Amino acid sequence: MTIAPTATHRVRAAGDATRGAWRRSDAVLRTAIVVLGVVVVLTVIAELTGLAGSTTATVGGRLEGPSALAPFGTDNLGRSLLPRLFQGTATTLVVSIVAVVCSAVVSTALGMLAGYYGGAVNEAVMRVADVLYAFPALVLAILVSALLGPGRPAAIISIVVITIPLMTRVVRIATRAVSERDFIVSARISGVRTPVIFVRRLLPNIAGTIAVQASYALSVAILVEGGLSFLGFGVQAPEASLGLLIQQGMLYMTQAPPLVIVPGAVLVVSILCINIIGDGLRDRFEPRETRSLR
Repeated sequence: MTIAPTATHRVRAAGDATRGAWRRSDAVLRTAIVVLGVVVVLTVIAELTGLAGSTTATVGGRLEGPSALAPFGTDNLGRSLLPRLFQGTATTLVVSIVAVVCSAVVSTALGMLAGYYGGAVNEAVMRVADVLYAFPALVLAILVSALLGPGRPAAIISIVVITIPLMTRVVRIATRAVSERDFIVSARISGVRTPVIFVRRLLPNIAGTIAVQASYALSVAILVEGGLSFLGFGVQAPEASLGLLIQQGMLYMTQAPPLVIVPGAVLVVSILCINIIGDGLRDRFEPRETRSLR
């Protein structure tokens, strides 16, 4: 005789399924952290010690395949791709991280002001954000770079301009939600100064939201920097970035595929890992489901 599952059995089965999903999610998150950590650590070691070799030295003929001196082959000048790959990865990460830090500082300040004060301050901040948000990201980045001239500063400013609007919106929404809570209202009534409320009450309660948005902004920054360098508006030779390496390798795609495939793979894997980490941060700071306490 078949016994129908009880409500308790159904709840237990649902809990087991949820825990299994969380375990799989945690495994993916840990893998992304490890992979990204390996990329960053190897890049830092290679740049600080020069273990990968010189970025300018000729180690073989033009467009040769992998060898002991050039594990990923050589470029059109006979230089090993490996040290240039580390240099390009370092440049892309540094430009993207600096831009995201600047964007996070500006967006947090603007979003907190708009969310806390509302009214005219909110309207002024959000209308400017709406104007910037209306432009396609890459088109706006190209416009800024064209006005400022190609190079690292133009790439950083382009990324900041692109990532500020959305981050400001999210911070403003989070600030408004926290500002309506009792402990903020009590602080206002008690005469606590606004800067103190911002630093000690508001900021700690929206830090998780800022971290989540910053992680997503970092993936956008890496993609935009790569696109700008690929199009000639970002980092310029003789420096290297992942986008510039791909652009240079495209000319020799049929003769030396690793010149495109290797930096392209590093770019894709970095963005994918950062997005996965961002999802993990979101699940912890902004959970959509309650974890089992078991």
